[in-house]
Amino acid sequence: MEEDFKHMVRIARKDVNGNKTIVNALTDIKGVGKALSSAICTTMDFDPNQKIGYLPDEEVLRLEEAVKNPKNDIIPEWMLNRRNDYETGQTTHLIESDLVMCLRDDLNRMKKTRSYKGRRHEVGLPVRGQRTKSTFRKGSSVGVRRRRRG
Repeated sequence: MEEDFKHMVRIARKDVNGNKTIVNALTDIKGVGKALSSAICTTMDFDPNQKIGYLPDEEVLRLEEAVKNPKNDIIPEWMLNRRNDYETGQTTHLIESDLVMCLRDDLNRMKKTRSYKGRRHEVGLPVRGQRTKSTFRKGSSVGVRRRRRG
């Protein structure tokens, strides 16, 4: 069984450590979190605590297909990371470089339309309504100065 072990497994254009369990190995892929990886394991009848290096190649291909298209399996729509896309209106799940490019396009669209969120992103301030009196200070901040003793 030791000769069947692979130290590096390639899933969805990403090299994953073969010593990790299936659930933790899938979370190394950008766009796949703990909840989605455990849901994929349960729907595909994988043991989540099994090391991914011991999986045969056919099972790795099945796992990769499930990660690329989780909507085809029994994964619910609310677990996918791109619901009601701005351009197409469809619900998809993006991973790795597709996710990075899509997020960058969204930010650029918000900045271009000069929306509130876009302007906050441009300046580097918090976007989701947090308080800024004492946090989010970068560089030389104006604030309370301590009195020197002596």
